Formats: sequence, structure tokens, C-alpha cells
Amino acid sequence: MNYEIRRMKSADSHSVISIFKQGIDGGNATFDKDAPNWENWDVGFFHNCRWVVEDENENVVGWAALKPVSNRECFKGVAEVSIYLDNSVQGRGLGSVLMKKLILDSEEQGFWTLQSGIFPENEASIAIHSKLGFRIVGTREKLAEMDGRWRDIVLMERRSAVI
Repeated sequence: MNYEIRRMKSADSHSVISIFKQGIDGGNATFDKDAPNWENWDVGFFHNCRWVVEDENENVVGWAALKPVSNRECFKGVAEVSIYLDNSVQGRGLGSVLMKKLILDSEEQGFWTLQSGIFPENEASIAIHSKLGFRIVGTREKLAEMDGRWRDIVLMERRSAVI
């Protein structure tokens, strides 16, 4: 099957939220319990550095976007990575492709540090991040409670070599 990466459009909103919901349901992608509506999702992410991957039938099967880590001016070049794939395409290398595109675009947009908080059980995500130049900064133990259980987060970051 062939895939294409393109800029995210507002018309992709249903697919983006649906894929995010799959991540929530999987239990190892986010602390969020409910998927937001598009308006809330849209406000939470930078309007640049948004990408989707489509299959050969032009169905959106994954997305990547950056979220601010702070509204303080000194952190304008630091962003949190979000990458989500439809369950049907996981394990096909699309996460790596999306991450590479996101890294290149983030550097063109002036971001100097990308960071991710990943559940330790999400070994595939940790592997992709590591492969693409992210380093483990540490583990935030029992950061938040989820479904009656305290969860850890592996904090990873990538410092741009060009910014």
C-alpha cells in the first residue's frame, strides 16, 4: 500500500479526532480520558507543523502536530510532539516517517527543542524517538493517575543541530 504525507487541513478534523480517540482507548498514548472537539484540539496545537498521512484511498491514517510547552516568550522554540496512527497501520514505519517530516518542518519553523512524554509501556514510540535523535532525559515517576493507577512518563527530548 502507498502512503502520502501532506499538510493537515481542517477537513481532516474528524479523522484526526477519531485516531486520537483510538490512542485514548489503547491506554498507552495519553492521559486524556476523552477526545476533544475539533475547536479545542485546534486551539491547543501550533497551526504550523501539522501533518497527516493518507493511504492510497485518501483516508487519513495518522497525524503529527506540535503543542506549545509554555506561553512564555523564552520557550517559543520548544514544543511537545504528538504523533498518532490508526490502529490498522501501526507497525508499518509510518510513525518514523511522520516524525522525520515533523522534525524537518519544526526546524524550518525555528523550533530548537522537541520533547515528548511517553508511557514506558509504549516501547514502539520510545524506539522511534530514540532512532531519530531523541534522548531520554529521565522518568517522571507516578506523574498522574489514570484509571485508578499511577503512571510514569519517560521524558525524551531532541535538540536541533541547526537551530
